[in-house]
Amino acid sequence: MDHDADELIRRARASLGHAYAPYSRFPVAAAVCDEQGRVFTGVNVENVSYGLSMCAERVAIFAAIAAGARRVTAIAVTSGVAEVLSPCGACRQVIAEFAAGDTPVYCVAAAGERHRWTVSALLPSGFTASQLRSR
Repeated sequence: MDHDADELIRRARASLGHAYAPYSRFPVAAAVCDEQGRVFTGVNVENVSYGLSMCAERVAIFAAIAAGARRVTAIAVTSGVAEVLSPCGACRQVIAEFAAGDTPVYCVAAAGERHRWTVSALLPSGFTASQLRSR
């Protein structure tokens, strides 16, 4: 399914103000496009018990899955910081579960600088379901 990178980034940025980041003061927002062209957003949600916090990328993907999506075709991630960020390791693994290796991941800094990776570039030699099936 085609996606509009600028629109995906706009949707992620529009949801940034909903992030719940009182401890790190590091709000992050994400938007994902599914195989039907629908867009789902997510924000990081922190907890005083840090291990219970959730990243924006996973929130957006889980919202898409809860709505019936099975594949993610594009992802945009943004924050309020000056430099371009990339998803953490846990998010990379979840992204790889629901997106093909050539799926674009757009990461955008507060001032608009952006970088485009693919899922495979972010998680080379990632652990996948095919490895379990080959047993």
